[in-house]
Amino acid sequence: MTRFNILYLHSHDTGRYIQPYGHAVPTPQLRRLAEEGVLFRQAFAAAPTCSPSRAALLTGQWAHSSGMLGLAHYGFTLRDYSQHIVHTLRRAGYYSVLCGVQHVARDANAIGYDRVIAVGTDRRAAKVLPGALEFLSSGPPQPFFADIGFFETHRPFLAAGHAEDPRFTLPPPTVPDTPETRQDMANFKASARELDRGLGVVLDALEAAGLADSTLVICTTDHGIAFPGMKCNLTDHGIGVMLILRLPRVLQQVYALRNFRPGEVCDAMVSQIDIFPTICELLDLSVPPWLEGKSLVPLLGGHATEIREEVFAEVTYHAAYEPQRAVRTRRWKYIRRFEDRRFPVLPNCDDSPSKEVWLRHGWQQRYIAPEQLYDLVFDPNETHNLVTDPAAHEILADMRQRLDRWMHHTDDPLLRGPVPAPPGVTVHNPDDIYVFGAKQVRTGG
Repeated sequence: MTRFNILYLHSHDTGRYIQPYGHAVPTPQLRRLAEEGVLFRQAFAAAPTCSPSRAALLTGQWAHSSGMLGLAHYGFTLRDYSQHIVHTLRRAGYYSVLCGVQHVARDANAIGYDRVIAVGTDRRAAKVLPGALEFLSSGPPQPFFADIGFFETHRPFLAAGHAEDPRFTLPPPTVPDTPETRQDMANFKASARELDRGLGVVLDALEAAGLADSTLVICTTDHGIAFPGMKCNLTDHGIGVMLILRLPRVLQQVYALRNFRPGEVCDAMVSQIDIFPTICELLDLSVPPWLEGKSLVPLLGGHATEIREEVFAEVTYHAAYEPQRAVRTRRWKYIRRFEDRRFPVLPNCDDSPSKEVWLRHGWQQRYIAPEQLYDLVFDPNETHNLVTDPAAHEILADMRQRLDRWMHHTDDPLLRGPVPAPPGVTVHNPDDIYVFGAKQVRTGG
């Protein structure tokens, strides 16, 4: 039975906006990791919101299946914390440690890690690194599952330095090119620089401790970047994520992965819920009955070019209630909204200079269609809705059916009507404009 350590490195709100995905965001440590592992070009979060996305990855199931319908710091929880991956790994002899961001419970001690390293309330890389380095350099129990999370690149961003001159910075494609959005993106790049530095320090410490060859490194983020039309949206701007795996030498030598070559790029569509079943297969563990993902091992070994025809994603609550679901195939994206509101839920967009640009130009009154269908070949930015196009009638019917089958198969609570927030949860009024300073409503119970 093969055993190896697992290092789960993750960031906040980074999407795919790093150097290995071709963006002008220098991240040399992530580039190095990609050159030593495999980079998934078409990896997707199960939700474009923080806690539901992380819960899906760590439980191997869709967000509504895990019960994580909103943000953990607002009071949402997993339905069953024993479904978190640390419990499956413990039964296989793994020691688990958390250092930094987790965002699936208000109290990290409720999750079930063997050790939670105290880092205080500031979980930026500079504050997380001392605890992470102490663990890796102390001769840790093996095999281990080390969960190390950085606050970067969440807002507020760091101030741009000389290397991030806003004059020569291109904002993301959802916002116009203005002085405000250039400065905003330059500040994002500064946060990405600090994220990359922190990841590099951890990887160097792993090497210095003699653990690199025996450790599977999983590096990803929760969802898209915190700009208007990205985070908390079901377009690829919101659900597209970085995903890099670096395999330990022992796995590169086993038969199933004989064709693996470092520096490869995988173009297969994958979901973050596929990570848990991948770990189970690599460790030859019994697959827990609640897992809904598919193992990536056939892709890693070169035995398959695809494992999925479709991926799904969802939003129920973020700061405010905004229920919507999506299905994506290679060519098509279908999004359905499940309430009567036809205008933006503004508190679900992080406050920012870029948001102010949209607000000045009337974003509050922009109509949002209840159904959206996009051709990802000719419309990769998902701006031309084809729902009313007669030529897309058969595609629309097929995508509707795909979404309906998934919702019924997973017993989506939206099938029974609006989903109330659980007792004690805090949410925003959807008519608010800003996240901070806006009125919050605490549910009863």
